[in-house]
Amino acid sequence: MQIIKTIKDLRPVINKYRINKKSIGFVPTMGALHPAHLSLIKASKKECECTVVSIYVNPIQFNDKEDFDSYPRNFNADAQIARDAGVDILFMPGDEEIYPKDSSTFVEISGHVTNALCGISRPGHFRGVVTVVCKLFNIVQPDKAYFGMKDAQQGIIISKMVNDLNSPIDIRLMPTVREEDGLAYSSRNENLIDEERKKAVIIYQALCHAKKRIMDDKESDAMKVTGEMYEMISKTEGTEIDYISIVSLPKLEDVKKIKDQVMIAMAVFIGETRLIDNIILNVAKK
Repeated sequence: MQIIKTIKDLRPVINKYRINKKSIGFVPTMGALHPAHLSLIKASKKECECTVVSIYVNPIQFNDKEDFDSYPRNFNADAQIARDAGVDILFMPGDEEIYPKDSSTFVEISGHVTNALCGISRPGHFRGVVTVVCKLFNIVQPDKAYFGMKDAQQGIIISKMVNDLNSPIDIRLMPTVREEDGLAYSSRNENLIDEERKKAVIIYQALCHAKKRIMDDKESDAMKVTGEMYEMISKTEGTEIDYISIVSLPKLEDVKKIKDQVMIAMAVFIGETRLIDNIILNVAKK
């Protein structure tokens, strides 16, 4: 595995793969690699001849400096995990590579998809995400890029960016990977103390409850289902709900009556740690 820290050094390496007509898969991350990241790497290795992983904690997508400062970082451990996973190129740029001095260009997607769900409580977040992903795409120029569906809104937004900008990149949205008790793998899970980690499972339990109510009990009233989820989570001490929504796909518009394909999405604080999760249901095929 090659570890590369500058764009100048990365481009000739990438070009060698291109000259030899090798397909390039790309997994952009902010580090703190875990099994969900490994599932994306595995998918890339299966479908592409070269797998590039980036590790960069993007400062402009954080609304809170404390959140940015506390984001888990262990680059040496991440490098070993990537090496063991068979990554070909690990790109670990510094801020000066991604945002050169006096950089003032940003990429922003307007409309409901960026203003719904996480976009409400984290204004400017997706502007930061789209900007850095667009930059990384320009640097790596992959054939395929891999994202996890735990961050479904992010995946939908990036897919829209690629489509709107006519980029020749295949966005591969891969299934959420969960721990044994159902908690979705997330780098932020590292910030949970033991007691909080036990409480965090309520997020997945609430999603499972909603799925049962909709698919088994045939409940179609979205407000009723989300109300039951609110009640479940609120009973757990040390939790604070940011949002729970049932939305259409891919427009992410709130629905009143549950039908066709919907996503049940939520963001919940467990102590000081904000966790997101979702499930997608195809009600038409129940």
